Amino acid sequence: MAERLTDKLRAAASAVWDAQAEHPFIRGIGDGSLDVERFKHWVRQDYLFLTDYARMLSLAAARAPDLDAMTRLAELAHATLTTEMSLHRAYAEEFGISAEELERERPAPTCRAYTDFLVRTAATGSFPELVGALLPCMWGFSDVAQALKRGAQPADGRYRAWIDMYASPEFAALAGWCRELLDRVGAGLPPSELRAVEDAFVTSCRYEYLFWEMAWKREAWPV
Repeated sequence: MAERLTDKLRAAASAVWDAQAEHPFIRGIGDGSLDVERFKHWVRQDYLFLTDYARMLSLAAARAPDLDAMTRLAELAHATLTTEMSLHRAYAEEFGISAEELERERPAPTCRAYTDFLVRTAATGSFPELVGALLPCMWGFSDVAQALKRGAQPADGRYRAWIDMYASPEFAALAGWCRELLDRVGAGLPPSELRAVEDAFVTSCRYEYLFWEMAWKREAWPV
């Protein structure tokens, strides 16, 4: 059986992929030791991320090669803007972050760079390149959370809820669908286009790691 394209991409990003699981922010969620102010910084920045993530999904739906992919991507964009962002506001409230505070938040340098990269790739890259950039967010979160779920659970119920959300079978199924989409649209691509897909995938993996680092350091613009 031929190796899946997504398995090859995962291997190409193995160093940064494995580093995510060992990042102190992730380990701190798992054992409950993460300083709540660091997590609140992540919550606020991730809310901003979701806005541009929905833009990327909308562009992906418009550029999808078939009706099934178009429908699923449009549904994901709608769910992100409605259900997920609403849940995020409710989750933020558990940490004392109001909806008004979320709306006043401005993107930190890493958040700005990551979302600019995603939207630019969605607008100017090929469709396989777009999906290559999209996949690490889904697959990486699912992988990290499932690893945490297999360990001892944190005492803080808010951290347990985070693990449960991203370790859920539903989220794993979403990541699996995105993998299958990339395997399909990436089949038979010439080497130059495969390199572009790999670069998009690895770059997104690096930004995923940097997003944890941003939250850990409570990154802000220096001036």
